[in-house]
Amino acid sequence: MFNERCSYSPPGIFTTFLISQFETLFLNKMYVIKVKGIAKIPDYVQLRDDKFTLLAYFRVDRPDKSLDKLGLGDKLPYIMDLVKDLPFGQIAKLDI
Repeated sequence: MFNERCSYSPPGIFTTFLISQFETLFLNKMYVIKVKGIAKIPDYVQLRDDKFTLLAYFRVDRPDKSLDKLGLGDKLPYIMDLVKDLPFGQIAKLDI
């Protein structure tokens, strides 16, 4: 009985990735952290989900591509206003 082949095939890696991204962006909480650079290293912003998995990591002065990849390009002004007022090293909940 257990030796019979199962006709079910698990979803592909790409499908699993899309589902996880959808859940992350629309069902879970997101957090933003502003990281201070030192010397020649610029300041960065981290976007993380509720499990603190890194979703995006971008320079404060160049957020466009990273937010577009996550589907948050339309939320750019809101996110950058939050980042501008956020002290370095603190975590803020992102209400999107």
